[in-house]
Amino acid sequence: MPQPKEREGIQVRSERAVLAAVRLPESRFDKSDPFGELRSLAEQGGAVVVAELTQNLPKPVAGTYMGTGKMLELKALCAEVDASTVIFDHDLSPKQIAKIEEVVGKKVVDRSELILDIFAGRATSTEAQLQVELAQLEYTFPRLRAMWSHLERIVGVGGIGGIGTRGPGEQQLEIDRRLVQRRRDDLVKQIRDIQARRRREVQARKAEHFTVGIVGYTNAGKSTLFNTLTTGGAYADNRLFATLMTRTREWDLGGGLGVMLSDTVGFVRDLPTNLIAAFRATLEEATHADVLLIVLDVSDPAAELQYDTVCRTLDDLLKEVRESGQEEATWAPPQRLVLLNKSDKLKDNREVLIWQQRVPGASPICALPPKVGSLETQLGHAALVDRVRELARGSIEDVRITLPLSESRLITIIENQSDVQERQYIDDRVAIRTKIGRQQLERMLVGRPRMEITDSRGKPWKPQSVYLRPTEPAWLAPEEASAERSGRKESTKKPPKVEKRRGKADTSAS
Repeated sequence: MPQPKEREGIQVRSERAVLAAVRLPESRFDKSDPFGELRSLAEQGGAVVVAELTQNLPKPVAGTYMGTGKMLELKALCAEVDASTVIFDHDLSPKQIAKIEEVVGKKVVDRSELILDIFAGRATSTEAQLQVELAQLEYTFPRLRAMWSHLERIVGVGGIGGIGTRGPGEQQLEIDRRLVQRRRDDLVKQIRDIQARRRREVQARKAEHFTVGIVGYTNAGKSTLFNTLTTGGAYADNRLFATLMTRTREWDLGGGLGVMLSDTVGFVRDLPTNLIAAFRATLEEATHADVLLIVLDVSDPAAELQYDTVCRTLDDLLKEVRESGQEEATWAPPQRLVLLNKSDKLKDNREVLIWQQRVPGASPICALPPKVGSLETQLGHAALVDRVRELARGSIEDVRITLPLSESRLITIIENQSDVQERQYIDDRVAIRTKIGRQQLERMLVGRPRMEITDSRGKPWKPQSVYLRPTEPAWLAPEEASAERSGRKESTKKPPKVEKRRGKADTSAS
């Protein structure tokens, strides 16, 4: 079945829009360009931004979010620039939207609705489409009453309604709510099945491979880096939410060592709660990876705000995973590596030094692939490969591996991925003394090959991976394995059946 292709553009009728925002004391935004992100979102949604209006308040006005004077100023501004839409940089309640539209006389769109519209236009896979539709239903459900303002409710004389006095407005509202709830339940069931299947896939992949996830703010260069490191073919463009699909490809680190690299959907400030909940399955790759590569665009003036947003979103996701109770007791959050992307665009390395002081271990990098015909690697690529290779190998173990000569594939992997010190052939078996990373060795054992492993002192080598503990290790000595099996059989033997006959307990074998 061919992989769905990302849509490179969305056809939306251009609308002249005015951007509006209320800046509160706790508001988070780029002070050098307060409307920069909202402007980009509006343009991605197909709007033409013609004006901007802001107001500083200690707290929002209950009815209209903005003050009365500013609402009249917004109305006059829309008339002056001939705007048909007002886009607010906040989440508004249905009553607030209705009240603002009544005062301004123009269509009002809040931040969540704008982001949902962009996601709906970019979702191409079945999974993404289901997730976006669920988020839209969650957003629309409490706003159904406002959507039917042209159908009035019929009431009795004096405003007191009796039996049979409900009009088509109330009937249509009840029908819509019932249909939305039914569709929502269906979507929740389908997405729950996707989450369960995705969780099994991720856990199986993690058991056999070292997994690395790429996360970061939208348009930070994640897909570009993914394409550079692998042959993923992810769609990459200089715009917000260029891709919504999670891709996983093998990343060859050299020396016969490879890891699985996953590209995830980008984060954004004040991402709608419904959208985060709907895309929980897509972000499963990030929460269960061994290492997370946080891609940060250091050339963006709002880099600090973006980094805080990514860290806050990751902390919330990992907290939910920890509290869900569905993970192993030994599950630990993935290690994070911060990549300072687009460092080559900076005039000097002063900004890089500041970030390295704030985030120890942060590495400058350029996500673009090396230029054609150039023998030099791109900035930071070699250092990134070395760091991930060191993590993928784990601590170096000096072990002796004995296995049949028929395991030719496994012998080749050991020869290519480890530092072989000695070989000894005994009948139809080979004993290899080698220095190999613990992570590599544990992944070789997932398939239960016929092999015995001892450490440098000749004692049985025991794995630490949670994926190898539930079953009996294949390299245990025969007498130890036999003792363990007999012990389990004795412990699982059922007690004799007890029956009462004439008031006395009979313990004879039945």
